[in-house]
Amino acid sequence: MSKDPSYDKTLRHLQIELVKLQRHVITRGRKVLIILEGRDAAGKDGTIKRIIEHLSPRDIRVVALPKPSDVEVTQWYFQRYIAHLPAAGEIVLFNRSWYNRAGVEQVMGFCTEPEYHQFLRDVPVFENMLVQSGITVIKYYLDIDRKEQKKRLEARHDDPLKQWKISPIDDKAIKHFDDYTEARDKMLRATDSAAAPWMVVRAGDKKAARLAIIADLITRVDYEDAVKHDLHDELVCRFDESCLTNGFLAR
Repeated sequence: MSKDPSYDKTLRHLQIELVKLQRHVITRGRKVLIILEGRDAAGKDGTIKRIIEHLSPRDIRVVALPKPSDVEVTQWYFQRYIAHLPAAGEIVLFNRSWYNRAGVEQVMGFCTEPEYHQFLRDVPVFENMLVQSGITVIKYYLDIDRKEQKKRLEARHDDPLKQWKISPIDDKAIKHFDDYTEARDKMLRATDSAAAPWMVVRAGDKKAARLAIIADLITRVDYEDAVKHDLHDELVCRFDESCLTNGFLAR
C-alpha cells in the first residue's frame, strides 16, 4: 500500500472494474489490445503493473519485445508483432509496440527515411485490419516535460530496484528531447484514426496519470455492471490537433 489512502482507495475501485471488464472479455470471447507508448520514463511500466495486478494471469499478457534479430530485420515490419496479438478471451498490453519505428528508430537513425514514411502510411491500414478482424485497439501516449524526464531518468541510478531500466538511450532521450517531440507530433497526426484513436496522457504526476488511464480504459469496453469513474479528465484526452498547440503536450 502507498502512503496515500485516497489513491489506494480509488485504485482499488478501478481495479475491481478491471476484474469485471476482464471477466466480460473472457466470457464473451473479446480480443483487446492495449498499446502504451510515450517518452522514456513517462510511467508506462508502473501503469501496466497496476492494470494487471489483480487480473487473471492466464488471460492477460504483457509484450515488450527486444530489438529485432538479424532475421526479423529482413521480415515485413509488422510480422514479429502479429504472433503476440490477442486471441479470443485475451487482453494483451504492448509496452511499446510497432510505434518504435515512429519514435526511437526515426530519431536515432535505426531506420531509413523511406522505411519511416512507409510505416506512417501503413499503420492506419494495418490497425483498421485488426479492428475489422474483431480486435479492440486502445492506444495511450504518455507525455512528460523535459524537466520531469531528466529527474526521473537520474533517479533510476539511485534506485537498486530500477537498475534494469538504465539504458544508453537514457542520456540520448534528454539530448534529443526536441527531436522526440517532433517525431511524436508527426506520429500522432499520421496514425490517429477513428478505428484506432490515440488517447494522450499528461503523466507528470505518476499516480494521477495511472488512475486517469485506468478510469479511461474501463470506458473503452462495454461490460456488465460497469461503474464508470469521471476521474482526472484533464489528464487524458482524445488526440486532436489542438493538443499540439494548447500546451496539453510538452514542447
